[in-house]
Amino acid sequence: MNFASVIAGGVTSALERSEGSHDAANGDEVLGCAQEDMIMFFDVIDGPQNGAETVLLSAGLGGTAGYWTPQLAALRERYRVVTYDQAGTGRNRRELPADHCIAHMADEVLAVLDATDTRACHFVGHALGGLAGLDLAVRRPDRLRSLTVVNGWAAAHAHTRRCFEMRLALLKHEGPAAYVRAQPIFLYPADWLAKNAARLQQEEAHGLASFQGADTLRRRIAALLAFNVTPHLGNLRLPILLMAARDDVLVPSSVSEELAAAIEGATLHIAPWGAHAVNVTQAESFNFLLLDFLDRQAGLGP
Repeated sequence: MNFASVIAGGVTSALERSEGSHDAANGDEVLGCAQEDMIMFFDVIDGPQNGAETVLLSAGLGGTAGYWTPQLAALRERYRVVTYDQAGTGRNRRELPADHCIAHMADEVLAVLDATDTRACHFVGHALGGLAGLDLAVRRPDRLRSLTVVNGWAAAHAHTRRCFEMRLALLKHEGPAAYVRAQPIFLYPADWLAKNAARLQQEEAHGLASFQGADTLRRRIAALLAFNVTPHLGNLRLPILLMAARDDVLVPSSVSEELAAAIEGATLHIAPWGAHAVNVTQAESFNFLLLDFLDRQAGLGP
């Protein structure tokens, strides 16, 4: 795969060769560039035809494009797909400013859209990624054709804050290895964990090897906990799909219900099972629901 890294008008690493640098499908273009002071690493997967509408996928706290692997095959059959590694994560490892916030993450999305020549996209965000999407829906709705938020929130619930406090305490007192080992408890249902032990071992090894760093993680968590879009929800006027799982132990599904009640015309779907990473544990049904929503917005539905 090819990738380029461009910083503020100066090329720092032009079209280097990197095998296995990212887990997108072989043959897809892996790009990186920057606008102003922003370094980006993103992937563009062409759609089935020229002019196909673009779906941009934004991961949660993990931050990397690879989170969306279970969705890529289904989406690329109908859409041009853009994924990216958020600042501080994956290929985009770097120090974040002390005041890093969700608005910065949304600005990063705008830069990716500009760099990929995308006037407007169907934005799909998981948890933290969904918060960036909500921020864009308030500040730059012209860049969004639709918004899908998966297990997101308008403002962090007390239970979610408690979970992150526990995870940060584990990181502080036991270190990254313990933090990474505990992470699946907050992502997956218990019975799914029991049936996927080998996969979890691989995920744990990968998670530790690519750990984003304690300071970066703390700043990203602080940003998502500080986010509050509640006062603006009544002004949103674009197609919005809210997806959640009833058994999510990190983000109560009730917050998605509250979002749906506050956003005029929003569509809500709550899966009975699947937990926080419902797009992974229930990929087939998740993809069906997502494509049904996107196709209706893109005029591809029946």
